[in-house]
Amino acid sequence: MTGNDGYERSSRRLDQWLWFSRFVRSRSLAARLCTAGLVTVNGAATTKSNHPVRLGDIVAVPQGGFRRTVRVLAFGARRGPAPEARGLYEETAAAVRIAETEPEWVPLLGDEGPDL
Repeated sequence: MTGNDGYERSSRRLDQWLWFSRFVRSRSLAARLCTAGLVTVNGAATTKSNHPVRLGDIVAVPQGGFRRTVRVLAFGARRGPAPEARGLYEETAAAVRIAETEPEWVPLLGDEGPDL
């Protein structure tokens, strides 16, 4: 892939790649995940959204209540449809649950109800 200057691109910004590959709904959300240290590249947490991602890198990113781990296969030229986005990476491991999707319900009152 060539950049705007006509030279072959060897990396892409992490936040942009996460958005192109449809792991996040917006690039600003991708940037917030990066700066919070929730995204790892090759096992190291990154705190910069402009961290370079290269072909073959292993990226772990939270998505919903899961952490997905993928290998970067391509950079992409745009945020395309989902089938195009799936061509930018391959899953390297099964998604791991990191949080409950629904919080447990805890009753405010005991099983017997209020004392009247």
